[in-house]
Amino acid sequence: MSTEKPKATFKKIHATDRMKVIMEQHFRELDEAAKTGSRKIAWCTSVGPAELLRAAGFLVFFPENHGAMLGSTRMATDLIPLANAIGYSPDICSYLTADIGSYLKGSSPISKAYPGVSGPPRPDILVFNTNQCRDVHDWFNFYGREFNVPVIGVQTHRGVGDITKAHVDSISTQIQALVPTLEEVSGKKLDFDEFKRIVGLSRQCTDLWKEVLEIASNVPSPLTFFDGTIQMGPAVVLRGEQRAVDYYKELLAELKQRVQDGVAAIDDERFRLYWEGMPVWGKLRELSTQFAELNTCVLASTYCSSWVFPALDPDDPFDSMARAYIELFIVRDENFKERYFENQIRKYRIDGMIFHDAKTCPNNSNNRYGMPERLTQKYDMPMLVVHGDLNDLRCYSEEQTRTNIEAFIEQLSEKKGK
Repeated sequence: MSTEKPKATFKKIHATDRMKVIMEQHFRELDEAAKTGSRKIAWCTSVGPAELLRAAGFLVFFPENHGAMLGSTRMATDLIPLANAIGYSPDICSYLTADIGSYLKGSSPISKAYPGVSGPPRPDILVFNTNQCRDVHDWFNFYGREFNVPVIGVQTHRGVGDITKAHVDSISTQIQALVPTLEEVSGKKLDFDEFKRIVGLSRQCTDLWKEVLEIASNVPSPLTFFDGTIQMGPAVVLRGEQRAVDYYKELLAELKQRVQDGVAAIDDERFRLYWEGMPVWGKLRELSTQFAELNTCVLASTYCSSWVFPALDPDDPFDSMARAYIELFIVRDENFKERYFENQIRKYRIDGMIFHDAKTCPNNSNNRYGMPERLTQKYDMPMLVVHGDLNDLRCYSEEQTRTNIEAFIEQLSEKKGK
């Protein structure tokens, strides 16, 4: 009698074909603008004021998206040492070091994926928000020096508990202060009606993306966390554009049909897990396969929810952007984060949690101050800490991780009697 585990089967999300088209359009538009000078280009951090940049007439490029591409294509590990060699520590953000290494070598997954596209487009201005981390400021300063272009941005509060008017006013004032420089570089006055329209599109996008993620609360779930890391692309780089809204309407309709038809993302779903922290970009396929073989659905995460902005309001664009970008999980205090996890555990009917301790991303590694232990004590729920990194695979042991996951599922089996 064979003891081999059944091979994992993955159900295609058909809307993904459309996503590939609009993402390619995005990169080709940037490339054409960079080559012809037809449009000004702003680089923006992933949770920066993209809506304002679009309204000011810029096409927008997101280096963190490029960093994730470097990780998922496994180019990052070989490029990081190039940045280390010019003084960027191996302990800082590996998006940063992989991206700078990519620039130094002149090698990008963008040009490999889209023939004829040169890679990241030359910026006319760089605009950051430190709500993700302080590293983004230093990252953008590198390119500001390389290209001799302005670097401007927003310094966000950290360890925030209750959000006050003072918090919102502080961020709103900083966002408004960006406008004169943006107008100078773009050569255009800010069209406030266009700004409001774009914020409205971002709000539609974020509402639809939230609904996509929350559909995983169904049992069985029609969506995995690993699906989410792919499907989040338009929410990151195309928010504020109609094509992102149209895409998520299509995706949501397909997922709702899955629920109606009883189609599960993972066959014979036994356990429902929450992934806390950054993806291990270069190992998504291996991890998703292992969990599928164990009939375990990793179905929710804090990471994919980082582009849900319910505070956005087109009638009050500056203040609502300020509130949206300071409500982020990553800038909140431990008490808020613990309450957030408690809500997620209930909403998604979670059996266990996996915390990814990413070596170069301390702000997105929420296992370091006793959080798993506190949640275990409160919910009698198994927790697993996976040690690795978002991009640098030298920090990740595939064999050890695989063994630890197998033991974790055994623990869940004994606890649940499944």
